[in-house]
Parts: sequence; structure tokens; C-alpha cells
Amino acid sequence: MNLARILYPVNVLGPGRRIGLWLCGCSRGCKGCSNPELWEQRPEYEIEIDKVLYLIKKISDTNKVDGFTITGGEPMDQAKDVAALLKQIRIISEDILIYTGYQLSELKTRNDIWTNSIIYDAAVLIDGAYVEDQNDGSVLRGSSNQQIHILNDKLGDRYQNYLSDAHNQIQNFTTKDGIISVGIHHPTF
Repeated sequence: MNLARILYPVNVLGPGRRIGLWLCGCSRGCKGCSNPELWEQRPEYEIEIDKVLYLIKKISDTNKVDGFTITGGEPMDQAKDVAALLKQIRIISEDILIYTGYQLSELKTRNDIWTNSIIYDAAVLIDGAYVEDQNDGSVLRGSSNQQIHILNDKLGDRYQNYLSDAHNQIQNFTTKDGIISVGIHHPTF
């Protein structure tokens, strides 16, 4: 898996205190993307899924984890690894939110075992390409063309409540390399 960062607690990309995972590699390259540094996969970010699970377990053993947010890059460009990861992290929380530039209908036409597994195991999928001139502050979405698909009915009320009360915010994390700004940014950011 090509993974740039794991952050905790992410409070701005879904309800509760979440573990956020940012994958590297994106074949889409949307104009105005907030993470263009994650378009290319990098050898130094290659990590075994067992190591990712170990890091997640270290976090969840000592902290409350309400869910996961997986973004990138493009998670669906690493569907096999993401599918394997989801099977394991569901044990910690079924609330797994995934951002993808592909539309759900496109993903369903792939009809491969890994993509189908992701759709089955994810709780929420936010789909669609980022369109810079449609960045209007829609909750949890970079642009208003993107759709929020609640795939796990058990979490429907939780997300409906969150979406009715939430507004986009930015959260900053200090790392050894500087500051990482997380959240749905305004188009001029």
C-alpha cells in the first residue's frame, strides 16, 4: 500500500474522533485538488498492510476511535489493498468513510472482487471528481457535484444528524515535516 500519512484524531471529516488515512497515487488529477502532492506514488510511502494495521491498533488501544476516513490520492486506485485493510479495521469501527473521484455507478461497473468488497465494507462513500468552480462549502464535500452515499443503513441516522449540524472546518496537525491542514478547504486556499 502506498500511504502518505495516518492522523488521529481527525474531527473534521466525519462524525467523532477518526483515524484518517491519506493514500498516494491518483490517476484522476482534478484541477484545484487540495492534495496534488499525493498524485504520485512514492517508494518511501510503500508500507505493508500488516504495518498499517499495527499503527492503527496502537492508536485504538489507547484512544477512542469513532470511525475512519480514507482519502488520498485516490483510494480506488489501490482497491486490492484498501479492500484488505477494510476487512480488518471494521473490527475497530464499522464507520468507514471513503472519498473517491470515481462515481459509485462507475465503481459498480468495474465488477471486480476488490471494488465490490470496498463498497460492501464502507459505511459512507463520497464520490465524484472535484470540480473547483463547484466548491461552495457543501458539508463533507469538496464540490457540490459530489454525492454522499450512506452504504451502511445502521449509520444512517448518525450521518443525517452530523450533516444537519456540521459545517466544514479546518484542523491543523503538526508533524515532523511541518503543518498539515485537514478538512474541506475553500477554493482560494
